[in-house]
Amino acid sequence: MAPERWRIFLDTNVLIAGLLSRTGASAVILALAESEEIIPVISRQVLVEADRTFLAKFPQLIDRYRTFITNLAPLLVDDPSVAAVRRAAQVIDLDDAPILAAAQQAQVDYLITLNTKHFLTPKARAFLPASIVTPGEFLAAFRNFWERA
Repeated sequence: MAPERWRIFLDTNVLIAGLLSRTGASAVILALAESEEIIPVISRQVLVEADRTFLAKFPQLIDRYRTFITNLAPLLVDDPSVAAVRRAAQVIDLDDAPILAAAQQAQVDYLITLNTKHFLTPKARAFLPASIVTPGEFLAAFRNFWERA
């Protein structure tokens, strides 16, 4: 991991949770990204999926979401190839394989997700060289790193 700023891949659920609650761990991660303490990385699929979710479930927040993404200017990575998704699908649910493959392709330090059922498995963790963690686990690692620095 780079000692200056970690590259973190945000799963769609972290973006949504972070914008719905200003006090949860996901919100703190988004604040760290806004303050440029970490480098947020998302794939095009995450961008579109979050937009669709806000339109369908939280239409009153769609403008806030779009403004946030524009101002945040995350590192936007291309969606992974079909072959990369197939490889990831061997270790994770097919619906989640594009996220796992995109995080691998982006060479991030962390993949942060709230999907503990599919991502926090030994197979998924072995597939990705980066740490797969929940928002709370990431904040604990971030705090520990800076306390030791």
